[in-house]
Amino acid sequence: MRTSKYLLSTLKENPAEAAVVSHRLMLRAGLIRQIASGIYTWLPTGLRVLHKVEAVIREEMNKTGAIELSMPVVQPADLWRESGRYEKYGPELCRLKDRKHNEFVLGPTHEEVITAIARREIKSARQLPMNLYQIQTKFRDEIRPRFGVMRGREFLMKDAYSFHLDHASLEETYQDMYDAYSAIFTRLGLDFRPVEADTGAIGGNHSHEFQVLADAGEDTIVFSDASDYAANIEMAETIETAERPAPGAACSRAATPGCHSVDEAAKALGLPSDQVLKSLIVRGERNEEGRYELIMCCLKGNQELNEIKAGKVPGLSNPLEFATDEEITDFTGAAPGSLGPVGFKGRILVDRAADRMGNFACGANENGFHLINVNWDRDVPKYEVCDLRNVEEGDLSPDGKGRLHLRKGIEVGQVFMLGKKYSEAMGAVVMDENGASIPMEMGCYGIGVTRVIAAAIEQHHDDRGIIWPDAMAPFDVSIIAIKPGRCPQVHETAEKLYAQLEAAGVEVLYDDRDERPGVMFADAELIGIPHIITIGEKSLAAGEIEYKDRRTGAKENVKVEDMAAFIQGKLKR
Repeated sequence: MRTSKYLLSTLKENPAEAAVVSHRLMLRAGLIRQIASGIYTWLPTGLRVLHKVEAVIREEMNKTGAIELSMPVVQPADLWRESGRYEKYGPELCRLKDRKHNEFVLGPTHEEVITAIARREIKSARQLPMNLYQIQTKFRDEIRPRFGVMRGREFLMKDAYSFHLDHASLEETYQDMYDAYSAIFTRLGLDFRPVEADTGAIGGNHSHEFQVLADAGEDTIVFSDASDYAANIEMAETIETAERPAPGAACSRAATPGCHSVDEAAKALGLPSDQVLKSLIVRGERNEEGRYELIMCCLKGNQELNEIKAGKVPGLSNPLEFATDEEITDFTGAAPGSLGPVGFKGRILVDRAADRMGNFACGANENGFHLINVNWDRDVPKYEVCDLRNVEEGDLSPDGKGRLHLRKGIEVGQVFMLGKKYSEAMGAVVMDENGASIPMEMGCYGIGVTRVIAAAIEQHHDDRGIIWPDAMAPFDVSIIAIKPGRCPQVHETAEKLYAQLEAAGVEVLYDDRDERPGVMFADAELIGIPHIITIGEKSLAAGEIEYKDRRTGAKENVKVEDMAAFIQGKLKR
């Protein structure tokens, strides 16, 4: 490709709207342009990268025996009503009507459509297992799109769905997909971790996320320094070994006027925050009068509630809902900031770490007052101990091996065991060997194709631009000809080398513009082309051409007649 004939849309200045490195460099390198909030046009350079990623994904998916198809973005709302997700999915599901007032949605995912296909097309258990995949546009109406394509509204996803007669078959395909994803992200040059994850809105009972380690990540992942244990912070279990101290002085009341937080109460009482109980009121199930049961969750004051864990406690709302200030005041007689378990009339859940507290302080359920020297059992006779908090740096690993460490991650893929969630709801059944009609077991496997590109840039860049892993680079080689119009030998050498490399199947961006050398060098490095060849009058006088490795910055001079073979050797490594 000649630059003079190519849409090379690089920018010199950093875009003001870009908050993370990947968004900034994707705009500057001319990969994308925003046309609406969270919606982007992929320009030619960006599209070349997308196609590279898609090719790797297809190769690895096809190796597993998965079969590609293509499903529509626009989906009938009735399918989503069948699955029960039309209302449950929430405002991210974009709903619309056609001219006949038929209701549709823009697909954020395709479980409903694929299940409808399976119930129609899979007639016999002899067809199972079957794994179908697509690479297709998705739309999720994010309330706050940000970070470019990392959290966009429209995006490209590879999603696969498997169908099985029994759970053992599902487990086998799940492992195949887990292994295929590991191969995909390894080939794409990403530093990633597979971690145990929550199933979220997709559903199912078992899941792993594939997280690319990056400071710009929105997720927090947890891993052990002495084993293979790894999990999303939403799923990481806490282990407590501390002994609860013996009760001391009797519980007593202390005035804490104007204190509305743990830190304020701790300061007023002269205690560290980890000796003040944090008491949060959440909603449970509705009672006969239609009111929510109010439940107290208790944690150490310096620790944070894990809403995903709490939402899985039987009897609590899932997703977790906090009680309103009005509900709290009506039930306890006190406002948030003055709450505690002593005398609380409802169900009390105590985090494992908080259960090890003794002689602690908590709200008195009276505005402006706290209780001190409070102890479980003695002062709070009835409560349940649960795992409610987020793990912290240095916590014991749940497998008993080593300590936990926290890193930020970008989720680029996830695999789910859906079980019969959709097949039962939508009647996707087959006949077993006994002639009985049974719902198929299902698995679901997604990769955020556009997000993979942002994640790669977050890991692979420097102050000059993108440094693509070889498998993702839009071009293999950049040829920069210095003032070819002034030196016929430069022009002839560049043209000949360009033709040789193109004939050998090398993807070349030949910069034949009448530009200053500095501009051409800057563009080549900004775009992240791995191998840069500079042809200039001075080096040609010695019969050589300069080569530069974009990743290492190393330069060397290569004889003109050897350069084509030299580059092909680099690309075979």
